[in-house]
Amino acid sequence: MAFNQDPFDKLIQKLEAFANKQPHLYKLHVAFLATLGYAYIFLVLAVTLALLAGIIFLMLNAQSVNAFSLKGVLFLLAFALVLLRSLWVSFPPPTGLPLQPKDVPNLYSLINEISSKLQAPRFHHILLTNDFNAGVVQRPRLGLLGWQQNYLIVGLPLMLALPPEQFRAVLAHELGHLSGNHSRFSGWIYRQRETWYRIIKGLRQGGNEVSSLIFDRFLTWYSPFFNAYSFVLARMDEYEADRCAVELSGEQNAAEALINVEVKARFIERYFWSSIYKQVETEIEPPKMTYMAMQQALSQRLHQEITSSYLMEALTKKTNNADTHPCLTDRLKALGYIFNPQQELAIFAPIEISAAQKLLGNRLEKLIAHFSQAWREEIATPWRQKYADFQQSIATLKDLNQKAKTQQLTLDEATQRAFLIFKFDGEEAVIPLLQEIIHRDAHHASANYLLGQILLNKQDTTGIEYIEKAMDKDSSIVIEGCQIICYFLHQQGKINEVKSYQKRVENYYELILKAGQERSHVRGNDKFESHTVSDIEVNKLRQQLSHYPQVISAYLVQKNLQYFPEKPFYILALKRKVTFLEGIQEPDHSKLINSLLQENEFLGNVFIFILNNHLNMEKKLKRIPNSMIYQKKGKK
Repeated sequence: MAFNQDPFDKLIQKLEAFANKQPHLYKLHVAFLATLGYAYIFLVLAVTLALLAGIIFLMLNAQSVNAFSLKGVLFLLAFALVLLRSLWVSFPPPTGLPLQPKDVPNLYSLINEISSKLQAPRFHHILLTNDFNAGVVQRPRLGLLGWQQNYLIVGLPLMLALPPEQFRAVLAHELGHLSGNHSRFSGWIYRQRETWYRIIKGLRQGGNEVSSLIFDRFLTWYSPFFNAYSFVLARMDEYEADRCAVELSGEQNAAEALINVEVKARFIERYFWSSIYKQVETEIEPPKMTYMAMQQALSQRLHQEITSSYLMEALTKKTNNADTHPCLTDRLKALGYIFNPQQELAIFAPIEISAAQKLLGNRLEKLIAHFSQAWREEIATPWRQKYADFQQSIATLKDLNQKAKTQQLTLDEATQRAFLIFKFDGEEAVIPLLQEIIHRDAHHASANYLLGQILLNKQDTTGIEYIEKAMDKDSSIVIEGCQIICYFLHQQGKINEVKSYQKRVENYYELILKAGQERSHVRGNDKFESHTVSDIEVNKLRQQLSHYPQVISAYLVQKNLQYFPEKPFYILALKRKVTFLEGIQEPDHSKLINSLLQENEFLGNVFIFILNNHLNMEKKLKRIPNSMIYQKKGKK
């Protein structure tokens, strides 16, 4: 049983009403579902062990042991071993730079204070990462049996972006998920959702046919049902964690932390890193102290136009059922915080002392140097490649300019030239070239889109028409295009028109969610058709498959889609060789699948799965013309 988005949304609405009307009964239902998963798994194991013990007992009390009994013992023993290996789901530890109390005493002191006030468990490890994020990870040492190892993960960019009081609010929110002061049950369910997600992923990635047969049917029903039933409680827990932040840091700090995180996360991703990567145009080597530059950028007041744009984008986003996290507007409303645009300047004022400076102390300089060097080493090779590509772009533009003097360029050449001129010379220089392209092809998506943005930057409302034409031609830019138009209309004070585009974005988000759901699985009742991959690409894929001795045969088809059918969704179904011993040891299908996904990017959106347990699916695929693209030599 798997929910499509519409039934899922309707179920969530019903459960929200149920939880509000009968909260205790709702929680009882959720608790029952949470324990049901464990009960099923241990019941299967108990029945297997009971059968094994029963057969051994009968053999010991029988006058003679026949071959049938011996085979039964061996089969059940092998089956029990498979189940035990399936249940021993390993959870790799999160990665990051370990922080020790002696090195950052102020940070540990703050964490211990918050943990004590919230009655949260102690952390075994505190890791510093390069993410703009903070979070709590509980890693069960014994798989399903628990014995949690607690990790607190904090991102250096986040600590650089927030003053200490707001970072305190962020930590209080994260530790609030483990708090013993509030709803222990909600916190437990919150953790169970995370644990079950990882357990199910581990069981399915184990790839063993026997354990798959036992668990798949149950998990196919249980996983989406538990996810839906606990969804309301998980969202309530997010609000509860926000209240923990208010308790320990105050309403204003908690609210401003939420706002700052939304805005500065966008600033880091879209503006800061963009400016860093722009240096590849002139520098053959990446910069040395990137995180020092990040510290300087985040400590200053951000450009008001940038902050206003990012803030409006965050405030217009609506809560949806794709994520348990509520949107920014709903979270601020729940805190009782009324945002006043006049407060914007105060919220984004320069930071005198960042959380990183106060809590990391004398170690900050070394940590900045460490992350800068790590980033530089990681990016060095692709950076040099991009530098070479940029130099090639200069040469290409030179050739196109020369050719344009003597003859008309093809539409593709004209487009390439226009975008290169925009890249090197800016907006004014490219306008006549874009107009010429649109004159030749009125519905040219990229030309209309770029010209529309340039005109809106000039406060010319005709830019909306060009962006609309581009969105009609290319659905992938609808959300971004609507957001660009929204920002322009908001500046013009046309609030009603802003709302219509916001509604359009919401509707499109729903389509994306439905499309994602449609492309997230392959089922026996799905309809397929012959693939449209070129012979050249199929031959490349066939050659790649020949390098995997365990692959016996392969089928390539396309799934019939209701949403965005113009974007093909390919199905690559593999039949692989699995010996009995490999069955006990659980062959790692995920390793094979991930390897193929990495090596065959030309397929684009592709779903790869193993056919061994799906004989009916194989029969169905065989009936589709040209579906079999590979068969191992000697196999028929």
